[in-house]
Amino acid sequence: MTPAPDGTGQAAAASTQVHGSSTDRIRASYIELAGSVPPSIEQRLTLADRTGRTEAVEAIEALRDVLIMKNPLGRKTGQLVHFGQLVALGEAVPARLHARAALQAGATIEELVGVAELALITSGMPAYSLGIEILAELGSTHQGGVP
Repeated sequence: MTPAPDGTGQAAAASTQVHGSSTDRIRASYIELAGSVPPSIEQRLTLADRTGRTEAVEAIEALRDVLIMKNPLGRKTGQLVHFGQLVALGEAVPARLHARAALQAGATIEELVGVAELALITSGMPAYSLGIEILAELGSTHQGGVP
């Protein structure tokens, strides 16, 4: 613990308690959305805590809360859109996260296949193939099986 200017360490302890509770809320939000905290988010939180930049992460997460958790499309549709955008961009790791989040929000494997099919229209066969690869992986572990 870093000592406070008066040498007691109380300021740092209070700061850690505040940061700990905000990082716990951030982690809980990811668990609610996707069932787990992605490794990249854990890294972000750890580094922010270590460097005293937790306030910056809190600002990012506040924006995320408004845009994702309180989106007028609703959680299921929002996650389907995220999956489609990420597949179209070829971003496999976050696409997997958002496919799982879509399933957790009530989407079906069939709906996710439909999203992958639409990604083919805008981004070609590589996007479709990535989407199907992700869904085949998820289908083997998700109730309902592979489409």
